[in-house]
Amino acid sequence: MSPLAPPARIALAGNPNCGKTALFNLLTGSRQKVANYAGVTVERKEGWFTLPSGRRCSVLDLPGAYSLHAASLDEAVTRDLIRGFYPGEPAPDLLVCVVDATNLRLHLRFVLELRALGRPMLVALNMMDVARRRGIHIDVATLARELGVPVVETVAVRRDGAQALVQALQQVPAAAPAAHQLPEDAALHAEVRRLLDLAVRMPRRTAAIDDALDRWLLHPVIGGLVLALVMFLIFQAVYAWAAPLMDGIEAATAWVGLHVGQVLPEGPLRSLLVDGVIAGAGSVIVFLPQILILFLFILALEESGYLPRAAFLLDRPMAAAGLSGRSFIPLLSSFACAVPGIMATRSIQDPRDRLTTILVAPLMTCSARLPIYTLLIGAFVPRREVFTGLNLQGLVLFALYMAGILSALLVSFAMKTWRRDAGEHPLLMELPSYRLPHPRDLLIGLWERALIFLKRVGGIILALTVLLWFLLSFPAPPPGATGPAIDYSLAGRIGHALTYVFAPIGFNWQICIALIPGLAAREVVVSSLATVYALSAGSDDAAAQALAPLIQSQWSLATGLSLLVWYIYAPQCLSTLVTIRRETHSWRQTAFAAGYLFALAYLASLLTYRIALMLGAG
Repeated sequence: MSPLAPPARIALAGNPNCGKTALFNLLTGSRQKVANYAGVTVERKEGWFTLPSGRRCSVLDLPGAYSLHAASLDEAVTRDLIRGFYPGEPAPDLLVCVVDATNLRLHLRFVLELRALGRPMLVALNMMDVARRRGIHIDVATLARELGVPVVETVAVRRDGAQALVQALQQVPAAAPAAHQLPEDAALHAEVRRLLDLAVRMPRRTAAIDDALDRWLLHPVIGGLVLALVMFLIFQAVYAWAAPLMDGIEAATAWVGLHVGQVLPEGPLRSLLVDGVIAGAGSVIVFLPQILILFLFILALEESGYLPRAAFLLDRPMAAAGLSGRSFIPLLSSFACAVPGIMATRSIQDPRDRLTTILVAPLMTCSARLPIYTLLIGAFVPRREVFTGLNLQGLVLFALYMAGILSALLVSFAMKTWRRDAGEHPLLMELPSYRLPHPRDLLIGLWERALIFLKRVGGIILALTVLLWFLLSFPAPPPGATGPAIDYSLAGRIGHALTYVFAPIGFNWQICIALIPGLAAREVVVSSLATVYALSAGSDDAAAQALAPLIQSQWSLATGLSLLVWYIYAPQCLSTLVTIRRETHSWRQTAFAAGYLFALAYLASLLTYRIALMLGAG
């Protein structure tokens, strides 16, 4: 190791679940920023810290990778950046390869691949405290000698757990001789075995706790039941625990809007601020509790080592539909809201599986559909028992949920077939050791995702909401007008024009008008229908109670059923479409999602409406 200047740019590389991000958080703390790499949706995390010598260094937390033979977009970004080939990203001065000291048999392979690049590097043996507790003895000096690079011990979950690493960063190690090509698999495995024999002494019973837990948690039956219980808890938490916080945000938004409205005089400015800006910002921020609760569970499951096991259990059944086990949690969370569900697809490494999951996530029945389902089922489906304890209205609601799930599986299978991807994408992942998540890492992760959501989605949603306010507010009703104001607005005129498009599926002009403000969020369709029918209701529940008998008398059963089926597929949710655009960086994919969802909605409603008419439900 030659005493050169301290490195100015350090890159942390390693397998997923090696504690690399925890080490990054320990070094940089709050002095970090999160963005995306140019041209891709892979997350870019960079932070700063100061060496004891006073030299300020930038630290890049590279996406997790199992190999430089890239099998995912994350691994391709890591490979290209390490080699200095990524556009707009200079090559790092020093590579720090972070490895799990309890699982060197898997992690040393990546160390050998990085060493073959011939770049300055050192190895951080992370989780050394856990290794010692398990009786794993690692001869650090021998390992460093055989690798030909410095090796230091770290414990990323302790405040002083990176002292040895910081001291080693005071000088840049000399670059190892570069190999002409990456080693073959057989050579890598042989070298890993040699290093383990020389430098690592394992206890007779290695990871007894892990083995005991895996016997239960990976069992085909018991493991599946445990996973179902965990998923039920996540679903309930995202759906139920967030409700008080969301109600509080809505109440705060209403309070701010009320006081701003009292200060400003009647006019367009007050309407813009109250109905457009404040209400629009509230409609975005109200999703934040769901996002944070969802990611709290995802981060905790990932840090604990359970998430890869859940993906392993579900990989085979979901592979039949063209998905992978990693798609399960994003799709499940989409029952609360597709926005956090789509954001959760970042844990899916395979780009094709990730895109497919993003495109089918809107088919999960989100909570925003429930007010509409409640209104229409209450108006058009009789309240009677079909079997003992089974209510017809409840069965219809269950059928709507199942229709969304089956449609998602069929669409993903069709996408797999259309892309001629008949082969399986094997789920290659290690099963890391179980460990308790560190609160600091959870808080930093939640803070990062809150900022990402507000910055990436909030601005666009707010702008579109203001646009919708304009359409709903102008022009004002003429003097002496007796109808609802929305009927005279641009949105109202558009609604009347849309009747020519939606008449074949049974929608009248009132429904068409309600679809327009429903672009911002599906929940507002009920209150929009109340506005169209000139009803004064203080809440959606009150509007639904007043609307149900009215639409029952004015709409045919065929129209009610058609609208029910429409909202199984309807893409009219700008939050979802904007999130798809942000996550895919592609207007083409966003247009495809909106187009195929609209086509499914229209075709399903058309068939429902026509069959209902044939059966005398007109």
